[in-house]
Amino acid sequence: MPGSALVKRVAQFVAEQELFARDARLVAGISGGPDSMALLHVLLGLNREHGYTLDISMAHLHHGLRGHDADADAAFVAAAADAMALPCIIERCDIPKLQAIQGGSVEELARRERYAFYQRVCAAQGAQVIALGHHADDNAETVLHRIIRGTGLRGVAGIAPRRTAQRGSAITVVRPLLNIGRGDILRYLGDEGIAYCEDETNASHDGTRNRIRNELLPRLEADYNPQVRDALLRLAEQARWVEQYIRETVEKTFRSLIISRTDQELVLNASALARKGRIVQAELVRHAIGRFDLGEQDLTFGHLKSVTDLVAEQISGKQITLPGGMTAQLVYNRLVFSMPTDEPREAIAEQVAIHLPGRTVLPLRRIEIECDLERIGPGELGEHLHNRDRFEEWLDLDNIHPPLVVRSRQPGDRFWPLGAPGSKKVADFLSDEKIVPGDRERVAVLCDQLGPIWIIGYRIDERAKLTRITREVLRVRARYLDE
Repeated sequence: MPGSALVKRVAQFVAEQELFARDARLVAGISGGPDSMALLHVLLGLNREHGYTLDISMAHLHHGLRGHDADADAAFVAAAADAMALPCIIERCDIPKLQAIQGGSVEELARRERYAFYQRVCAAQGAQVIALGHHADDNAETVLHRIIRGTGLRGVAGIAPRRTAQRGSAITVVRPLLNIGRGDILRYLGDEGIAYCEDETNASHDGTRNRIRNELLPRLEADYNPQVRDALLRLAEQARWVEQYIRETVEKTFRSLIISRTDQELVLNASALARKGRIVQAELVRHAIGRFDLGEQDLTFGHLKSVTDLVAEQISGKQITLPGGMTAQLVYNRLVFSMPTDEPREAIAEQVAIHLPGRTVLPLRRIEIECDLERIGPGELGEHLHNRDRFEEWLDLDNIHPPLVVRSRQPGDRFWPLGAPGSKKVADFLSDEKIVPGDRERVAVLCDQLGPIWIIGYRIDERAKLTRITREVLRVRARYLDE
């Protein structure tokens, strides 16, 4: 394949996948091998042939492995950077020493240190994109490797063309060559006269990944399906489609399931969760666990299934142990994810005045309250009667007596739950909602001068509801700060 044709294919892939902006500042991970050197020259080709103005820096990590060969690779990368007048950051770490201290596999330790290094370089260079040279054959090998080890839908989806470097990070990892095969890359390098380093360890049969590349895939191609790599890539693409659909569904649904959230605990509506399909349930559980920034290395399908079984069984009090010391427990109709702590759970007693209109942050509760005032005309009531979700309410401003505050319930608090036959104590209402005694003091209550008007996330007071004569509307929304 001519060099310009390959660069054009990559340009189309970058645009389709929205990998980076045309003027992005990026760091290219360069080992000196054929894949990374092809990546580097393709990125330069995007600038030269397709109107990109990428600001490219090179980054190379010497892992302290392979002796003189690794030294030669580092020297090769430095010389290439000088020849192309590109910034190049080269660091060295000692993976054997780290393994002796921390244990674990050499491959995983090297990968972890490499990605940490790339992020440091991004910070130093003011870049937000890490470009890596993984290609289509790498993806096929990855899918097959994961199938052999045992994987779920996420694993079958293979290598993502674009992902965040880590949760909450603004840095993204992109793989512009992911639709290009190894053969096309080698032909491109030969046609363009681009030098690269050979890593002899790739040709060895040591390690599962090398045996898949050098033994298993060639055997499958020869004896079973000459197009097995394409078949694996098609499977991965379909899995990514399904995963994207589920992820979008989870992101839309998750907020509506939250009952409360603190640093140590997340409570979801188990009844609503149980009404979702099992695969959506499992991803919602994964999403919930991910809010605690524990990572997913030790989280298995077995853990997810145990939690969804817990929801299905509806046995209040039953508890599941999860990685990182976390527990998931069913308490009435609530699914409670808790992190271990030696500190007693505090009651949130602060009272915060609410801006009307405006935004108010309640730091102890980790929520934000937003109030807007609107006027509606005759015949416009219907659209306002349909709530968006349980954390948004539309109230009749004429029946509300500011100033407003958010606080915990107080002894003797009463209100008239919307739709109920009469008033009741807030404590009795919370008991009817099956909120355990230890959590009732943590429920947020929006009050005016006459008392509670909204038990946030549960019910408004009858006196605050919209009616046919309502003209002034108070729109109140509560949002968790990490949503």
